[in-house]
Amino acid sequence: MPVTIQDVEHVAHLARLSFSDDEKARLTTQLNSILEYMDDLNGVDTSAVEPLSHVIELQNVFRRDVRTPGAHREEALQNAPAHSEEFFKVPKVINDR
Repeated sequence: MPVTIQDVEHVAHLARLSFSDDEKARLTTQLNSILEYMDDLNGVDTSAVEPLSHVIELQNVFRRDVRTPGAHREEALQNAPAHSEEFFKVPKVINDR
């Protein structure tokens, strides 16, 4: 069933788009061309092809979870603008109401 100019106008209305008459004619031709190509693909024998969830094989892109030594407390506190002997000092963010 080919796409008509009325189909293009209907979809354009739903998408709140406006096209000139030339654009509607061009879109009709392009959409029909796409549908013809899909019909060609539907004719391909895929009975020997296993269904896939992805075209390419997925692989884990995360790094390995390896335990490494962290910074010592003294080293971490050296970069803090305010600290006590063991802790970072931060401004109070909770208001008393």
